[in-house]
Amino acid sequence: MLLGAAWATVAAWMVRRQLKRDGVRARALPPPRLGPRAGLGVMGALHRLEPTCLERALVQQAWLASQGSMRDVVIGVPLDGMRTQPAHAWVDGTDRVSPQRYHEIHRMPPPEPRRRARASGQLP
Repeated sequence: MLLGAAWATVAAWMVRRQLKRDGVRARALPPPRLGPRAGLGVMGALHRLEPTCLERALVQQAWLASQGSMRDVVIGVPLDGMRTQPAHAWVDGTDRVSPQRYHEIHRMPPPEPRRRARASGQLP
């Protein structure tokens, strides 16, 4: 769990910097190969760090992709416009409320899965 939390902390920090520089082209650092239990550390770190919704979604997306769950990050605006609240981002399929409250305006596909070059006989 500690390695998951450490990765999430670094990944969130890097995503914040990338978003400022690259906008929606930003991507989270791929996590190390950790078991599913490390996800508790990832979620705990994201809770304590209080990242923006987009930062959180990008880190969650990278974690889920490393566990074999390829999901888009969705960016949406409130159904009544942005008069009362700002745009919001979430990982598709992990939030039941946001798709009902926000109109989708953009999707960010998951990162490409890491290939095991050595296992397949290819050179790195």
